[in-house]
Amino acid sequence: MSYSDGWAAISLEMPGRIPRTEYSAEGHWPLIQAVTGIDVNVHSSEAVKSETSLAFQRAWNYDLFWSTLISRSEFGEMCTDMGHAEYAAGGVDRRDTVSCPFTDPEEVLNFDPWEAYGAQDGPALTRRFEEHYRSNQQAHSFGVNMTGIYVTLISGFIDIFGWDMLLLAAGTDMRRFGALANRYASWMQQYFDALAEADVPVVMIHDDIVWSSGPILQPAWYREYVFPNYAKYFAPLRESGKKILFCSDGNYDEFVDDIAATGVHGFAFEPMTSLEYIAEKYGQTHVIIGNADTRILLLGSRAQIRAEVERCMAIGRDCPGFFMAVGNHIPANTPVENALYYNQVYEELCWRL
Repeated sequence: MSYSDGWAAISLEMPGRIPRTEYSAEGHWPLIQAVTGIDVNVHSSEAVKSETSLAFQRAWNYDLFWSTLISRSEFGEMCTDMGHAEYAAGGVDRRDTVSCPFTDPEEVLNFDPWEAYGAQDGPALTRRFEEHYRSNQQAHSFGVNMTGIYVTLISGFIDIFGWDMLLLAAGTDMRRFGALANRYASWMQQYFDALAEADVPVVMIHDDIVWSSGPILQPAWYREYVFPNYAKYFAPLRESGKKILFCSDGNYDEFVDDIAATGVHGFAFEPMTSLEYIAEKYGQTHVIIGNADTRILLLGSRAQIRAEVERCMAIGRDCPGFFMAVGNHIPANTPVENALYYNQVYEELCWRL
């Protein structure tokens, strides 16, 4: 049922059950133990963790699995390490190392990714995408899988330069910063062209283009340098018949229409971005993934959790491509009883008939 409902929604065919996906819940070990009855924790073997995560995803009936392949690892040592705060269970993802290969804004503005990273082997990239997609299929055969690109443009800048150098360079000369965006996009186009050749039906394109409060830079800059490059990126993907899903953290209300115009088939987003607006404007023509507020699961009462699920389901019920999801994650510090109640309410409300 998960694959059929997920694919029906991707195809805008409105399944009788509202499908769902979640993020990070499959690493919330106390929640997984409560759902599956399997004894698992952060210290369990990787084999046990993998087995129980899969059992949990089946129990919660995941219909879609978010996944990308191309990340900061493409940049080798020519990228910034900003460290990492604790997020995962047990704080296993904490990293205190911080380094940046750039010392001033001029180095950023003069940066040439073609010189730093070189040309890529297109057929080899295509094989990587196909292998990643097949691996995801094998791991989650019961739902819709994908591959994709994480460091599309702004997210690439964040990983390469770090926030400090990125903002200093943008503030120094927005025009030259735009030229840098064009250089990066011309280099990244290799990945999109290779992805277009890959035998995969669904792709996730991730780019954190905003903060929780909205645009990082002037909206006119995005419209001159970001979205025209998106259109170039996505043209070969559309020509090859792929479904393109776009994802950004933060509040991208300002740019929903711009992103739609670049040719994407769907949106994934956090609760800062308006589900109401996207459903009203694109609910009959695009896939919509989201967007219950994870803060309500973390801190809210049962009544507040129910109201939040009801809000999302009421808006998405008449949208053929709607997937329920907590935006953006169900992290390990979410109370187990709250997550269980969220799922209970979802299951009560998920049937359209």
